[in-house]
Amino acid sequence: MSAQPDHLPARLWWLLAALTVAWGFNWTAMKVALSVIPPWSFRTLCLGLGSTVLFAVLRAGGQPLAVPRQQWLRLWMLAFFNITLWNVLIAFGLTMIASGRAAILAYTMPAWAIPLSMFILGERLTRQKAAGLALGMAGLALLLRDSFMQFGDAPLGALLVLGASVCWALGAVLQKRYPMAMPAGAYTAWIMLLGGAPIFVCALFFDDWRVLHGVGWRPALALSYNVLVAFAFAHWAWIKIATAVPVTVFSLSMIVIPVVGVLSGMLFLGERPSWLEYAALALVLGSLVATVLPTRQLR
Repeated sequence: MSAQPDHLPARLWWLLAALTVAWGFNWTAMKVALSVIPPWSFRTLCLGLGSTVLFAVLRAGGQPLAVPRQQWLRLWMLAFFNITLWNVLIAFGLTMIASGRAAILAYTMPAWAIPLSMFILGERLTRQKAAGLALGMAGLALLLRDSFMQFGDAPLGALLVLGASVCWALGAVLQKRYPMAMPAGAYTAWIMLLGGAPIFVCALFFDDWRVLHGVGWRPALALSYNVLVAFAFAHWAWIKIATAVPVTVFSLSMIVIPVVGVLSGMLFLGERPSWLEYAALALVLGSLVATVLPTRQLR
């Protein structure tokens, strides 16, 4: 761990930029798709088709796909936290709150990843990371206060998305604590498939697949975006970044994604964030500074 950089290397900036656009616009795509497609079915299609596409690309490129025999249990655990819980909680939470607000709440992930990485991995806290943590928690407090002042499903939706953020943070830390001895592409494809398995079963029992016959072109396009861009490509990009730098660095590096999420919701869905959401977004974005320059350790 000591050999890893304490900021995001320049060689990964292009990958982070692509990931930011891919996952930022995906909040709008998910909102559109979930307006017609039930959550279990939506996630089944995303993970099932997304992993299939990635497996096919890797196989065509001659990449190794084998899982080390002694690491299957570890792979199931990582898939459960990084894929299963995140995808289920986000899908249901997004049906209850605006896509921009969901994006901001979801990317409070660094606020949970930083203390978890200190406790589980022994990563050291720096001044800038401490500032990023404080800013992220302040933004989270604003959003939760506003959510619980609303009526209907908004409080529950906010809690579901927040729960997804915590699960993702834990999964990211466990991913560093228990690394897989396999290439990033194969690992990504496998966790998508294994993490989707419980979701596939639930879709069979709880959803009526006949609703897919009436899906229009916009939800179909949103689903295609999820499969090809948000899952097949972006999950691979996330693994590449996540395995190259410490948890605190990559988690804070992705904090700019909700900016794209909020803007895309305004552009395509007509969402109008409140001043509290703008304030929360500004606070959350402040933590991005922690990944730009090398930092000094707190003593």
